[in-house]
Amino acid sequence: MAGPGIGADHAASGALADWLAHLAHERRLSGRTVETYGHIGRLYLAFLQRHRGEGALSAADLGTVTAAEVRAHLAERRSGDRPLNARSLSQTLAAIRGFHVFLDRRLGVAAPQLALVRGPRVKPTLPRPLSEDQTRGLLQETEADPDAEPWEAARDRAVLTLLYGCGLRISEALSLTRADAPLPETLRITGKGGKTRMTPVLPAVRAAVDAYLAAQPFVSTPDDPLFRARRGGPLSPRHIQAAVQRLRGRLGLPASATPHALRHSFATHLLGAGADLRSIQELLGHASLSTTQKYAAVDAAALLRAYSNAHPRA
Repeated sequence: MAGPGIGADHAASGALADWLAHLAHERRLSGRTVETYGHIGRLYLAFLQRHRGEGALSAADLGTVTAAEVRAHLAERRSGDRPLNARSLSQTLAAIRGFHVFLDRRLGVAAPQLALVRGPRVKPTLPRPLSEDQTRGLLQETEADPDAEPWEAARDRAVLTLLYGCGLRISEALSLTRADAPLPETLRITGKGGKTRMTPVLPAVRAAVDAYLAAQPFVSTPDDPLFRARRGGPLSPRHIQAAVQRLRGRLGLPASATPHALRHSFATHLLGAGADLRSIQELLGHASLSTTQKYAAVDAAALLRAYSNAHPRA
C-alpha cells in the first residue's frame, strides 16, 4: 500500500519518498542502493519541473511524462558537470523505470511512453578474479603489513580469508557478531534483499578467525561486531579496501585486486575445480543464474589463455 496521505493528487516528491521507503522496508535493499535511487529520483523530478516550467509536480503529472522528456534528462546527465558513462546511464534509466512501475502499481499512475525509451548499450564486463597464487600471496602479505599492529594484521587476514574462503561480500563479513564465533561448519549469511543462505566454513577460515580472536585486545558481548577497528568500534569496509590497496602495491598486483575480487576468485576457482554453476549460485547468493554464468566465461577465458601459452602451434 502507498504511504499515509500519498495519492495520485499529492506531490511527486511524496510519491518518491514512498517509493524509497518501499525499497528500504519491503524490498529490503541496502542503504547505499536506496540512497543512490533517491539521488536519481530527485534529479529526475527536478529536471521535469524545470523542463515544464510549472509549479510543484503531482504524482498524477508523472503519468504524462513523454519519451522525449526522459531522453532529454538522460542527455543532460550524460553531458553535465559530472557526465555519466553508459553503465551509470543504464542504472539511471532502470531506477526511473522502477519508480514508474511503483507509481503504476501503487497509485494507478501509468506512464506508457516510458516503454519507448531505450537505454544505452553497455558492454558486458567479466569479473576479474585473482589467480590462486595471487590470492595466496595477498593473504600471506597481511602478516607483513608495517602499518598494522599484530592483532590488526590477524584481523585483516581473517576478513580477507572469509571473503575468499566463503565467497562473502565485505558487508556480509563485517555484519558478523561475536556470537557467530567460533565459526560453525556452516554459516548462515544474510545477503542482499534480506535473503539468507548457508555457506560452508573451511578449517583455514575458522583458524584465521580464531587467531584474530586470540590476539584482539577487546572484551566483547555477543552483540558486538566480530571485527573491531583500532579503537574498538565496528570495522568499516573502507579500512579493508585501504588495506588491500596497500597490499597489492607491495605485491605488484593490478588495481582490479580489490576485496570484492576475492569473492570473484572464490567462484572462479570453484568452477575451475569442477563445481557446477547452480551450486556456485547458491553459495554466492545470486538471485539469477545469469549473474553466476559470468564466471563460466572467466574460466573459459583462462582456459584459452593457458592453451595459447602452452600449445606448440599457438
